[in-house]
Amino acid sequence: MKNIVISLGGSVILSDDIQPDYFVRLNNLLDSFTEKYKIFIVVGGGKTARAYIKMGRDAGFDEKTLDELGIEATRINAVFLSKAIEKSNKNIPLTTDEAKKIRNKIVIMGGTTPGHSTDMVGAELAEKTKAVKYIIATDVDGVYDKDPKKHSDAKKLEKVSVEELIEKQGITWDAAGKNTIIDGPALKIIHRARIPTFVLNGKKLDEIKKVILNQSFNGTIIEI
Repeated sequence: MKNIVISLGGSVILSDDIQPDYFVRLNNLLDSFTEKYKIFIVVGGGKTARAYIKMGRDAGFDEKTLDELGIEATRINAVFLSKAIEKSNKNIPLTTDEAKKIRNKIVIMGGTTPGHSTDMVGAELAEKTKAVKYIIATDVDGVYDKDPKKHSDAKKLEKVSVEELIEKQGITWDAAGKNTIIDGPALKIIHRARIPTFVLNGKKLDEIKKVILNQSFNGTIIEI
């Protein structure tokens, strides 16, 4: 059975415009592919993580502690999602090695250790499981030449090389809660392991379906 890893942003799960039926539809979508694929989902921390990180930073906490707060938020989100996805594990693993050993057809986890975002966790898991696809499902339609939330003239990139992204933003993680489409440590793994990677809007479940089915989709292909 082939493996697929999805990094599902906390900004998707905790979005103000996500309706309860989203999780029913997500469950049905994932279930429809479990005969052919084992699906791993790494859940981000979203606004809960950012709120705690901001409070901690204002209180003078160090970056490692701030990362730890963010990680706990990702695990709360992972617990919630595990309750919504029928075929998933209900005990959230603490490491990618633990996740790899879980036998459920759908495996859900959150963050692991300080120093990176859940994008890197997803990339690490994709490398360890030899995933055929790594889908980064965020709250925008792909990778843009600049932040589309701040610039109305931002242009979406249909394709972009991993080398170009690394050149632009590096391979390091310098601040807890950093809001970027793909963090530097994740890019390093994607480049090293040559992981087929796709970035799309996780609120639009049809786009996830299209990527899994190798169909044209609205998003960005990370060329490796």
